[in-house]
Amino acid sequence: MKPEINDRAQHLLKALIESYIRDGQPVGSKKLARESGLELSPATIRNIMADLEELGLVTSPHTSAGRVPTPQGYRLFVDTLLTVQPLDHAEIHRLRAQFQRSDSIQDLATSVSGLLAEISSMAGVVMLPRKECLALRHIEFLPLSGDRVLAILVINEQEVENTIIHTRRPFSPAELQQAANYLNSLFAGKDLAAVRHQLLTELHRTRDQMDQLMRSAITMAEEIFARDSAKDEDLVLSGQTQLMDFEELSDVEKLRELFEAFSEKRQVLHLLDQCLEGQGVQIFIGEESGYNVLQDCSVVSAPYQVDGQVLGVLGIIGPTRMDYERVIPLVDVTSRLVSAALKQGQ
Repeated sequence: MKPEINDRAQHLLKALIESYIRDGQPVGSKKLARESGLELSPATIRNIMADLEELGLVTSPHTSAGRVPTPQGYRLFVDTLLTVQPLDHAEIHRLRAQFQRSDSIQDLATSVSGLLAEISSMAGVVMLPRKECLALRHIEFLPLSGDRVLAILVINEQEVENTIIHTRRPFSPAELQQAANYLNSLFAGKDLAAVRHQLLTELHRTRDQMDQLMRSAITMAEEIFARDSAKDEDLVLSGQTQLMDFEELSDVEKLRELFEAFSEKRQVLHLLDQCLEGQGVQIFIGEESGYNVLQDCSVVSAPYQVDGQVLGVLGIIGPTRMDYERVIPLVDVTSRLVSAALKQGQ
């Protein structure tokens, strides 16, 4: 439940948060009196600040007489006090230019996360399409030297993945073509999660009834999809080290925990998973993420989609005093451009 505060208190809270976002320094009553535009004495402002502190919207650091926003204060600011400005034409043009190449999904995600990090000076993150959103269109095998085979997977009409696998014996081009034909007859058009599930369950039970080439085809496919399952490429992160530039995140222990979370990616991926069901821009401030390691951070995210189906999520991770007025439209526009690029690439 959001605390009820009058217009004057809202105006002062907004001025305080904007000042803190801009300067990163606790805001005192004299500074607020000067910057708020309200003809109030510092004593009156101190009383209002005391009321806001009692409501849990601001707090006083031990080292300063000034105040800083709490996550609850930021939440009220974002939900009711913030006026989001559209991106200027130059930034939109710069973003749009990034999507005029026919990149693979992986390349596009890497490019987008880097661009978000560059423009925001924080961490850019892109969640790749979930495996159940990726359909296998075609599989092909090419012989390499020794007992190595190049497996070529065509996914969603546009994405090509190459994997080198090791076989127990050399295979002729004709045998590899037969194996590919067999796998295509079973799996073409199915999503990758279903392919992996079928490989690891039903086909095991009927393996005794297969001839040698069919068994070899299944074994090769299992190796491909076991590797695919083990890949930690569900998430692309860029610009993590830029968070060191923010004083509130520069504590060595905080940075260590934050970078460990980025390295493992699971917590960030789980958080973005929650965004798949949402519409438009979603904002997690501090403890709202559910992870202690992100309690001093905010995550601004938005899903990207094709034909109404949400494929993944992208966003920006930064300190809770990030410039929401700038970050929110940046994430929103980028998600729309990614959706358009994927639609065009179909």
